[in-house]
Amino acid sequence: MIYLKDYDSPMCRILLACDDEGLTGLWLYGGREFPANLEGSRANPEHPTLKMAEQWLDVYFSGQAPDFTPPLHIEGTEFQRKVWNVLLTIPYGHTVTYGEISRKVSSSPRAVGGVAVSKNRVSIIIPCHRVIGHDGSLKGYVGGLERKAWLLRHEGAAFKPSSQELHTHHTLQGSISQE
Repeated sequence: MIYLKDYDSPMCRILLACDDEGLTGLWLYGGREFPANLEGSRANPEHPTLKMAEQWLDVYFSGQAPDFTPPLHIEGTEFQRKVWNVLLTIPYGHTVTYGEISRKVSSSPRAVGGVAVSKNRVSIIIPCHRVIGHDGSLKGYVGGLERKAWLLRHEGAAFKPSSQELHTHHTLQGSISQE
């Protein structure tokens, strides 16, 4: 059984999902990987894993680095899990490049991004938004580059915004709260 809970963040609404083993998904409403079908799931905002994920998000959106991780239960290949474990080591407020991760997992930056980082179903908690291009620029994010930039700004992380992101940032100021 999959249990669901909505979470209203200062950035956007988030859907949390878990099973009895741990968190199985965290999706940003409007993101390109938002699940189209969650058959057999039901709302259960009091599920302990969903409550822990909500507490984690409360700490994160208050501007602090959470000192715990809710239990995770995400399926993936051995390579994907290896990359996701590296992502979990990226400190709050810091960024790494696809190349840095690729050297840690003995693979190419393209494989890291296309096969693993982009398939992360628990974004924010597994901080794929902290991965940037070799030149410091923003590269893809399932929630959209404007949300990736928002998360990095929220953490005080350094990155090089693209001209498109700069334009999007200015046009979204009214719809995404800024800190």
